[in-house]
Amino acid sequence: MKKLTVLFFVFLLSTMGFGQDTFSIIAVDPVTGEIGSAGATCISSTGGSNIADIITDIIPGQGGVNSQAYVCIPNINLQNAILQMEAGLSPSEIIDYLMANDACNSQNFDPNYRQYGIVDLDENGDPRAAGWTGSMTDDYKEDRQGATFSIQGNILLNPSVIDQMEANFNTTSGTLADKLMAALQGANFPGADSRCLANGTSSRTAYLLVYKADDDPNDPYIKIVVPVQAVGTEPIDILQDLYDAFLSISEPTVKSKLQLFPNPTNNNLTLALDPSVTLTAYEVYDITGKRLIKHTSHEMNYRRYQVSAANLQSGVYFLKVTTEQGEATFKFVKQ
Repeated sequence: MKKLTVLFFVFLLSTMGFGQDTFSIIAVDPVTGEIGSAGATCISSTGGSNIADIITDIIPGQGGVNSQAYVCIPNINLQNAILQMEAGLSPSEIIDYLMANDACNSQNFDPNYRQYGIVDLDENGDPRAAGWTGSMTDDYKEDRQGATFSIQGNILLNPSVIDQMEANFNTTSGTLADKLMAALQGANFPGADSRCLANGTSSRTAYLLVYKADDDPNDPYIKIVVPVQAVGTEPIDILQDLYDAFLSISEPTVKSKLQLFPNPTNNNLTLALDPSVTLTAYEVYDITGKRLIKHTSHEMNYRRYQVSAANLQSGVYFLKVTTEQGEATFKFVKQ
């Protein structure tokens, strides 16, 4: 499996307390089981750490937390949130726990200085999301959830930062990493973090992080961290270049050896396989990530399979195909 980790280590100021004003998104893909996060900020110091490690943590295949605004380093509230996720609490239950058990030793243990976004996959594989924005975080501030994501930001120029991140995430097709990168591009304009308005950039440091469901917690599928840049240099542009380079060196994907037709369909679909690919299973999900169909293949020599769509209502669906050579996901429309 191709992976990419690009980290820059910058040794700067004290790590006792940290005002991590930022915009970020954390999301799950219930079809693939991937979990990822992306974000940026206009801070000029990361206290010797990198932004991704300060504000986000992910349990592969289960869920993840973004913890920002006024945080301590180490980010003890983030660590405690992950412990509660491991213990089985839902995103909303974790928010309640953090409100009652704020552990940062700055700002008088007051959760109103904090901002959180939390997502996970429940025991049925369905996505859940929750967020919190304390009243003492810096304006403009907001957290916003969708079926599979939470977007949050503070000290923003205006609501358009969240608006455009949400719109880009929802309208971008492709992998979770594609959608997260597109969401961050929605905030790629001067002053997205309002302190960077005079610099002509959105921010000064940015990151993209994605785990596949079976990744080791210490070895994500992709981790790109752009360090604090000189005034006037846009870190989201650098992040996009690094992500594009990651995509350009991809090995030929399983998806290129599969065909799904007709699409759109009025009835059923046909999944055609190249002779080099062996199907083991396929699943159909609706747009919220709910699994509707699961089929396990026992006829390994078939080159064509009929995928039942006759009983589906009109709308957009996803077909997840599992083969011995890897996985692929297709979007299709039932008319």
